[in-house]
Amino acid sequence: MPDDGPPRVSAVALEVHMTLPVLIALVVVVAALGLFVFRAIPGIRAYFNLRGQRLIICPESHTNEAVNVAAGEAAMGAFLSEPTLRLRECSRWPERQSCGQECLQQIETDPANCLVWNIVAKWYEGKVCVFCRKPIAPLQHIDHVPALLGPDQVTAEWKQFRAQDLPHVLETHRPVCWNCHVTESFRRLHPELVTNREPEARRIH
Repeated sequence: MPDDGPPRVSAVALEVHMTLPVLIALVVVVAALGLFVFRAIPGIRAYFNLRGQRLIICPESHTNEAVNVAAGEAAMGAFLSEPTLRLRECSRWPERQSCGQECLQQIETDPANCLVWNIVAKWYEGKVCVFCRKPIAPLQHIDHVPALLGPDQVTAEWKQFRAQDLPHVLETHRPVCWNCHVTESFRRLHPELVTNREPEARRIH
């Protein structure tokens, strides 16, 4: 009988042999990607929930203070399933930088309501400008910010005040829209260029 040589591997068997490692590798990659996304979601949520300046009542001095949480570190801790929360900045630092940071309990309990932006936005809700009587538009990060009229009849953007002073400022100031703030600032800085100025009592309602 003629010698046919060594047995020949069929094309189907060869294709299966070559495809199996590829499939295994794809399964491993997909599983790793899924695990990464699963772990990343809490980290991303923690970062966006904790970023931004906040107002707290200092347990030591019982005063309003402005703080910033180390949001990036908290996000990494959530990603690694090792929750960690600490301050990055405080209006009482550096003098009291060695404090125990007990104020973090206030942020953990209600992170949204102690956010400075949310506090100011809520204060402006439903209010009208004291000059033009138009409603104050909702706060937008990419838009002009509204202002405040102080007891001295001078307007200023709310961002010009220190965050820890805002609770008192919001009690003593009145809301002003951006357009009127610009007008009143120009009127105050360049009175010689303004004509037909109304008496102060008539301009403020």
